[in-house]
Amino acid sequence: MTATIRAATPADVGAIFSLMLELAEFEKLMHMFVATEAGVHDALFGARPASEAMVAEEEDGRIVAYALYFHNFSTFLGRRGLYLEDLYVQPTQRGTGLGTQMLRRLAALAVERQCGRFEWTVLDWNQPAIDFYEKMGATVLPDWRVVRITGDALEELAGAAALKAE
Repeated sequence: MTATIRAATPADVGAIFSLMLELAEFEKLMHMFVATEAGVHDALFGARPASEAMVAEEEDGRIVAYALYFHNFSTFLGRRGLYLEDLYVQPTQRGTGLGTQMLRRLAALAVERQCGRFEWTVLDWNQPAIDFYEKMGATVLPDWRVVRITGDALEELAGAAALKAE
């Protein structure tokens, strides 16, 4: 592996955004992709950052992978956790150990920050990723499901709360 893994800087946002687009294409979710480069910059480096990122940079300066992560909290553990939102390695870099190195770096960060756990989600059809994660010692939880509310349903639910508050 010739790439250097490091914390992202504001100058990396364009490359991260391009890789995010590649990830959306890979996951067949371009129809859901509405992020903007400015929004990503704000989320990583704005007045109230919502997440952090690390990148893998080749010797020629090309960014070939990124990980986007943030802290969550476990009430049962009484400690924060590290949640990996995205880990994307360009196809030409897969099998080089880069993904493993990035996960190890994130695990070390979770330990350093005294997190009770390090977790992420994986699409059920992505068997190569599931196999990769399990080989590293991760457990894919069969009894938990992601619950999500977005768009009009989110607006409606928020509106119901606003009406009760009045």
